[in-house]
Amino acid sequence: MKKTFLILLASVAFACNAPKNADNGDSGLAQLNQADFQKTIEGKKTDLYTLTNKNGVEVKITNYGGRIVSIVVPGKDGKKANVVLGFKTLEEYEKDKTFQGSLVGRFANRIGDAKFELDGKSYQLSKNDGKNTLHGGPTGYYCRVWDAAFSSNTLTLTYTSADMEEGYPGELKSTVKYSLTEQNELNIDYTATTNKATVLNLTNHAYFNLAGEGNGDILGQEMEIFADQTTPVDSTLIPTGELAPVAGTPFDFNKAVAIGKRINDDNVQLKYGKGYDHNWVLRKKAGELSLAARVTDPTSGRVMEVLTTQPGIQFYSGNFLNGSLKGATGKAYELRSAFCLETQHFPDSPNKAAFPTSVLKPGETYHEVTIYKFSVK
Repeated sequence: MKKTFLILLASVAFACNAPKNADNGDSGLAQLNQADFQKTIEGKKTDLYTLTNKNGVEVKITNYGGRIVSIVVPGKDGKKANVVLGFKTLEEYEKDKTFQGSLVGRFANRIGDAKFELDGKSYQLSKNDGKNTLHGGPTGYYCRVWDAAFSSNTLTLTYTSADMEEGYPGELKSTVKYSLTEQNELNIDYTATTNKATVLNLTNHAYFNLAGEGNGDILGQEMEIFADQTTPVDSTLIPTGELAPVAGTPFDFNKAVAIGKRINDDNVQLKYGKGYDHNWVLRKKAGELSLAARVTDPTSGRVMEVLTTQPGIQFYSGNFLNGSLKGATGKAYELRSAFCLETQHFPDSPNKAAFPTSVLKPGETYHEVTIYKFSVK
């Protein structure tokens, strides 16, 4: 029986590779050179790919870790800004430990004690977050070179993960398609198959600031998340297994609230995460593509909506950014200078039987879609 999971991550119309030192006509935008992303790593070539549409929206992606390098969109005054954090060279991405713009796998988010049991067998994973594993381990999908194919305004990335890579069972073949629509939607469509039962949770880890990359913090930007519950965590950010109502707590974003309004409230969950770093249980049917979140920047008027087929979304408020990283325009990425909205299965799902299953078996197809849609208000 074929089992289908969907992840909608963003419809993006891919045009062609950008010329070196292309002039985008807007001040404050980094001039990215394609040559700075061309390298051979373990026999595979990396490159920078550019997607554009008739509205002047431009998305740049490298096949090193499938990373979104920039997303340039206009504000209400027509002025364009890059709304994701990122670097100017491939070498900076190779050194990055914060997963900037990356495809994350095999398993996004955390697995407690870096182990799980499947079909009666225990699997030990690599630890890279204290005693836990995070985002697929120290050599996850975010630092792999994906095979790239560009055609019909779609960038298709493929990667085959060997059986027991980072401790995960099964040879897993993953395909991720990025596409940009004329409706300013960046789509990321994920599919995967395996030859042995395994667990799988794919997402993208873009850091957003709708005011523009490096342009202050995101505390005044207004967040909506369409969910009635979260999955509370322990002090190591592993879910306890409970489902907690958001009503009456700093986690209720069913109506638009400035990100910074309650971020410093006296709340044990906020203390554990040093702000927001939690999974919301989306109010939707399983596999249904629906609106999960909306963020608005009152100053620029930029709006980003997130639609997904996934059951959860991780809202991370950039709590561990500390100014040590400098982006493509030379600006330091300070505390809470960006947010992430990572569509996903719940963290530690392999160890929580009550959570939606993340198991993929031979003969089944994993399929998830996430869409990031941009507009102005």
